[in-house]
Amino acid sequence: MSLMEQVWEKARRTPKRIVLPEGDEPRTIQAAARVRAEGIAKPVLLGEPDRIRAAAREVDAEIDGIELICPASDSRAETYAETLYELRRAKGMTPEEAARLSADPMYYGMLMVKTGDADGLVSGAVHSTGDMLRPALQIIKTKPGIRIVSSSFLMNCPNPNLGEGGLLVYADCVVVPNPTAEELAQIAVTAAETARVLCGIREPRVAMLSFSTKGSANHELVDKVRRATEIAHGLAPDLLLDGEMQFDAALVPEVGALKAPGSPVAGRANVLIFPDLQSGNIGYKITQRIGGAECFAVLQGLAKPCNDLSRGCSVDDIVNTIALTAVQAGA
Repeated sequence: MSLMEQVWEKARRTPKRIVLPEGDEPRTIQAAARVRAEGIAKPVLLGEPDRIRAAAREVDAEIDGIELICPASDSRAETYAETLYELRRAKGMTPEEAARLSADPMYYGMLMVKTGDADGLVSGAVHSTGDMLRPALQIIKTKPGIRIVSSSFLMNCPNPNLGEGGLLVYADCVVVPNPTAEELAQIAVTAAETARVLCGIREPRVAMLSFSTKGSANHELVDKVRRATEIAHGLAPDLLLDGEMQFDAALVPEVGALKAPGSPVAGRANVLIFPDLQSGNIGYKITQRIGGAECFAVLQGLAKPCNDLSRGCSVDDIVNTIALTAVQAGA
């Protein structure tokens, strides 16, 4: 069974309510129809209902039974505006601004998740990552003990000898350009949780990557990874995590045994933490394009699951992201 087949199966056990702020976008509508038909989740489309229905007819999508909500006229609009005002008034937000913003589908969707009227949110077919993350950080906020939102890429590699039967988790590849040691430690801990929840990896083995393995080089960039390793051990003492470590020492048993003898992670890592966004983004693209891996991205660190899409996403991408979000919500 493939990774996404496992994710779909988990999502079907207890279908979650996933809100889609880009409700009149054709790919999103098609994805919502498939998700409902497959029993993966209970999608909610935000937007003007007549426009959504017209767009659905154009792409021949069956949306009967899918909840359609117009944020500007919904009965909960006033309550949501009050909630937003209470969350942001210390930052200078006025009641009038809260009322205006809460009518925006992105803010409205976040408020649905915040209040428990939805279990998770997916957007990005039209909006940028910043458009989604801004209200997410204002309304959903981060998990207790975590101060940073980051990403994990679930890499399904054709070589079953890598990671966990071919499954690897890479972080962070799209959000934090140059994390501090403290931020890198938090990324490592949240990525391990992502590996457990979404990949079914019972024993995450986390490698803190660098161009050095266990003191083979000295540089301020290496120092940051060493410090992040220490902090991560303090955050999650029971987590199998080691560093600093080169990529080959993390993945290849013979190299790991040579360069980091006695390490509980070297040569058998299944979660790889890159020291910065440049290396993470390059690394996942090399693994995808040259290594032939399937990859699926999720955000992590938020108190409730919200996930971002590429604006070039396909209907399949949206369906899979909804399924991943539903499983995150179930956890």
